[in-house]
Amino acid sequence: MGQTTGIGVLDKAVLVLRQAASSPVSLGELVARVGLSRATAHRIAVALEGHGLLTRNEAGAWIPGPLLAELASDGTGDLATRAGPILEQLSRDTGESAQLFQRADGVRVCTAMAERPSGLRDTVPLGARLPMTAGSAAHVLLAWAMDDGDAADAILDIASFTPRTLADVRRRGYAHSSAEREAGVASVSAPVRDADGGVIAAVSVSGPLERLGRRPQAGVVSAVLAAARALSGGPAQRGPVSGSGRASRSAR
Repeated sequence: MGQTTGIGVLDKAVLVLRQAASSPVSLGELVARVGLSRATAHRIAVALEGHGLLTRNEAGAWIPGPLLAELASDGTGDLATRAGPILEQLSRDTGESAQLFQRADGVRVCTAMAERPSGLRDTVPLGARLPMTAGSAAHVLLAWAMDDGDAADAILDIASFTPRTLADVRRRGYAHSSAEREAGVASVSAPVRDADGGVIAAVSVSGPLERLGRRPQAGVVSAVLAAARALSGGPAQRGPVSGSGRASRSAR
């Protein structure tokens, strides 16, 4: 059953939650994976759904719920909540998985997501903590950073991209990466800004390199930029990423 605390119902609930966090899971798959009876697995999953820790996708499989996004977003849950339908539309428009990333404690956290419903896809679980050293969302979150010059320098020392990459992102207004974070995966990201123009998040689509290509497709870029604009302009939010057009020492 994995790590236990001696509180049986809590251990079982966490076990169920972990399964849904790794990939969408049906009741039958849940029973097979966790070794609980069908009735127990269903009861726990429905209870987690009632608290917003799980929800169901269009196929009826359980996936991480909105409360997890709120808890993972370090107090900016409203943005993650608003992102839900926008990411679902972005996924439909592009045919790929869509994510919202926010920066926290030196990593980027997936605080909202919408998966491609079927076929080969790039799955980023809700709450996943990914490095700031690779991937188009990392480019976006670092390109406009202005209040953490030393931290930006430290990231760029070990990153898969360079200050020139970040300059290009600021010039274009979006980022693209291919096989940078993971072999065979490409992504396109754009900045989400608050009412003061500060960058507070990155909207992304990601999928197999064979579909998204090594060069960004105009239709995908347009869709990602439109999603970013739809989420931008809300109240200024306190967070580790902010800025208008300026960049850190390393990114200049």
